[in-house]
Amino acid sequence: MRIRGDVFWNWADPTLHHRTHDETLDQGITIDVQVRLSRTGSTQMFIGVYASSGMALHEEAFDSRPGESMTRALAWGVGRARRLASNRVSAQSVA
Repeated sequence: MRIRGDVFWNWADPTLHHRTHDETLDQGITIDVQVRLSRTGSTQMFIGVYASSGMALHEEAFDSRPGESMTRALAWGVGRARRLASNRVSAQSVA
């Protein structure tokens, strides 16, 4: 179970349609990337990286991704989330 941080709860709006990508990576780290269209038609995105315990390692939200469709923003966000997670795994391996 994920322990969501303030970034997620400030971004969350269950009334808006969104697309989600969830993935489990090395050492049980999970990523959660969500994109949606705001009420004004802007593409918005949330990126979350979580430890195997569910604790948030990184969360960030974008109020606007100008010029990007939901599909393109989701692909970019998944790549960013994987890089962030990989950096966490690498840092833990060194420690």
